[in-house]
Amino acid sequence: MKSNTDRIILSAVIALSLALFACADTHKGEPAAAKGSIPASGVMAGSQGAGEPIAGVSGPAAERGQSEPQGQVSGNSRLTEDEKNTIEVVRKSRNSVVYITNMQYVRDFFYQSDQPVPQGSGSGFVWDDEGHIVTNFHVIDEGDKFMVSLPNQKQVEAKLVGRDPRKDIAVLELRERVAGLTPVVVGTSRDLQVGQKVIAIGNPFGFDHTVTKGIVSALGRSVPGAGNVTIRDMIQTDASINPGNSGGPLLNSSGELIGMNTMIISPSGTSSGVGFAVPVDTVSKIVPQIIRFGKVIRPDIGGVSFVRDEVAQRAGIAGALVLEVSKGSAAYDQGLRGLYRDNFGRLLIRDVITGIDGTKVKSYDDLFSALDGYKIGDTVTLTIEREGKSRQVKIQLVGTD
Repeated sequence: MKSNTDRIILSAVIALSLALFACADTHKGEPAAAKGSIPASGVMAGSQGAGEPIAGVSGPAAERGQSEPQGQVSGNSRLTEDEKNTIEVVRKSRNSVVYITNMQYVRDFFYQSDQPVPQGSGSGFVWDDEGHIVTNFHVIDEGDKFMVSLPNQKQVEAKLVGRDPRKDIAVLELRERVAGLTPVVVGTSRDLQVGQKVIAIGNPFGFDHTVTKGIVSALGRSVPGAGNVTIRDMIQTDASINPGNSGGPLLNSSGELIGMNTMIISPSGTSSGVGFAVPVDTVSKIVPQIIRFGKVIRPDIGGVSFVRDEVAQRAGIAGALVLEVSKGSAAYDQGLRGLYRDNFGRLLIRDVITGIDGTKVKSYDDLFSALDGYKIGDTVTLTIEREGKSRQVKIQLVGTD
């Protein structure tokens, strides 16, 4: 019995010894991990010095003094240079763009009192440190009260400083001082090129601080404006300008203001179409006057009113058809006369302005745009036609609003 027990114990010892010998031999023959190889655990096994931590163990790579593992790319590194530029422009302009709500007072039938009711909305941008906000005229048109939503979602009431419907520009002023707003960096539209990148920021459909990107599609475009005149030299862009974008800034890749997003023209009448912006050189010319005087004072012939272009065109007139000339004005003293009635009550045409300093004038719209290039006090030579005869008249331009 004892001999059997001894044999069993001896067999177990021999088996255990063979197993230990096999494990030791296998480990000895296993090759060392190559530098930079990744073992099954996924931890990087690089060359280690005394006390050097193993890559992938606790703590970010920056704290360990190591770069990110090969094959891994940070989110910022995946961005293109163009994307980084757009992000930077948007970041810098974040505190320069606001949301404007146009409100009208409506009589409450039950309480017999006037209640402010939202009647439209749009965007605007901070012009200076005095709290002036620039937007489109059509954004504030017919409004009685204006609420401005700031980037931090705070709402502040603003008053209307002045407007220029013919250029679709208006200026508001916040009724209280607000910290943290940043005026836009005003650039120039003089050297714009078709194809250059533009960024439009606004609040389309009430979604605040929405960004769209595109290019300058064309320059020098003319679009219909208020007051029976055309807004000329508009910037055409393929950056989306949807309802609510009106009045927001159009920026270049340096983050400079180059235009004010104004309208979209769509043959289908939908929100998709061609976008247009008032050039910043026009904005820079108009806004300081509104802030200073509450209105725009522009050069004008003085004392002369004109027949609307559509009426003149129906009568077959090519030029600015004079409606009336005020007595005592320089134009009256120079012999300019408007429409008159003969003994039979018929309305007859007298003077039509067909040129200014050699530039042809085919409508009042042309004359208005031509005068925009002069200063108050300049002397111009008008070409006047009456009953098929032409004459030249010199007029000193005066200021008018």
